[in-house]
Amino acid sequence: MSSNRLNKHFAVCAAAVATAVVGSANAAVVYSGVVNISIPANIDGSYINVETGQYSVTGGGEGVPGWDINPYGTSLTAVSLYAATGTGYMRNPGAGTSTGRTNLAEGTNIGATSFFYGSSTATIGTLVGQWSANANGIFGFKFLAADGLTHYGWARMSIGANAASRTIVDYGFESTAGAAIAAGAPAPGAVALLGLAGLMTRRRRN
Repeated sequence: MSSNRLNKHFAVCAAAVATAVVGSANAAVVYSGVVNISIPANIDGSYINVETGQYSVTGGGEGVPGWDINPYGTSLTAVSLYAATGTGYMRNPGAGTSTGRTNLAEGTNIGATSFFYGSSTATIGTLVGQWSANANGIFGFKFLAADGLTHYGWARMSIGANAASRTIVDYGFESTAGAAIAAGAPAPGAVALLGLAGLMTRRRRN
């Protein structure tokens, strides 16, 4: 009896998390999973269409129709973030009016009330909203989706020993236009829970 209850509990959790990860007609986070897209240290960088998952790490954005975000640059102290039409990058709410502070804490609200730059520069330093070497951080963005409306999302960027070594680890966005999203959602713990629930399901079938 207790085993059946446990299985039902994991099934409910899996269904809830799957909605958050995969998305639906209702408001839901569309999550990329771990993608580890390298960002070349040049003037092109990486062009990424967050809806289709298509990206380019060679040449310009012509090969990625409807690209949404474009981290690039050759600086050792900052990563540039170029904005497509309708796209913007969010300033850390604790940075006041300072520029270049796009690193957000996990869970920060990204939405219509946030301040967005057109293009921006993610600087490495110790001030609020700056990035750290040998660490991951999150930047928030808005973009025009295929529906022609503004959606909000986030991307996790890993910085190496300096800003010329960087990778987009994963990203997510809200499937509903205008709906805010929490930086880093769905939480890694939720994804782990989904995996655990899947493991329980496989065990029941064996």
